[in-house]
Amino acid sequence: MKKSIFANPWMVMAVALLCTALWGSATPFIKTGYLCLKVEGTPSIILFAGIRFFFAGVLTVLICSILDRKFLYPQTKNLRYIGRIGLFQTILQYIFFYVGLANTSGVKGTILSGSSAFFSILVASLIFRQENLNLKKMFACVVGFAGVVVVNLNGLKLNFNLLGDGFVILSAICLAFSSVLMKTYAKYETPVVLSGYQFIFGGLVMMALGFGLGGQVYFDSLKGVVVLIYLSFLSAVAYALWGTLLKYNPVSKVSVYSFMTPVFGVILSKLILTEASAVSLTNVVFALVLICIGIISINGWKNQG
Repeated sequence: MKKSIFANPWMVMAVALLCTALWGSATPFIKTGYLCLKVEGTPSIILFAGIRFFFAGVLTVLICSILDRKFLYPQTKNLRYIGRIGLFQTILQYIFFYVGLANTSGVKGTILSGSSAFFSILVASLIFRQENLNLKKMFACVVGFAGVVVVNLNGLKLNFNLLGDGFVILSAICLAFSSVLMKTYAKYETPVVLSGYQFIFGGLVMMALGFGLGGQVYFDSLKGVVVLIYLSFLSAVAYALWGTLLKYNPVSKVSVYSFMTPVFGVILSKLILTEASAVSLTNVVFALVLICIGIISINGWKNQG
């Protein structure tokens, strides 16, 4: 691994927690955006998501170009890498997630989406052979996922449906593949460029799909527009930073932190949304303890592959 400040364990923890906090804040803000911009039905949701990710890509490229004092663009030979990442990270992941979420409960959707960390480690270890799979990593996955289940334990139903639960799981698998692809292709292009342009590509495809299916978004609310800008900003910052962490660290050391996203989602939803929540403070604390055990298990094991 090339030495970098992003390989420092404390920096990994700080940046990864920032990313998961940003992603966790997306849920209440997405719900707010739906209400303010009158987003109803799957086509409109896909259109809304496409607009969000397109502007996330534009923001990523513009901000980082200003910081680097030069316009950032991918090499022509690397466009295929951007297309592959965009397919898994933006298009497939979010289409599966939004359709799945519309056909299952929010509780189950949150739990199942938290399985992406588990799938990321399996994909990196068993399919791409980027690192070795050992008992420490498996233990971290099980304990971390148990934390996600605990924070959403109230009202859990165990029935399974393909269009709902199955699609959310497929979304988590797509995210796992995108994380591994991002690490693989970061050898040829910077994570910022990969993140920015895959968002632009994925956003355009989703906008075309949503609009083609009859989706509509009404920009007649200033609050809704501000929410959309924030959602675009958080995606731009979180994915660019996450991609940088993946470039300099094993997938398992980074992905295990994604178990924190549902926890932040629950906490921030209770603070931001006015809707009632059955999640208790005890559950949140117990979940944090389990997730921290999983994180320490992986990041405290020096001889892992």
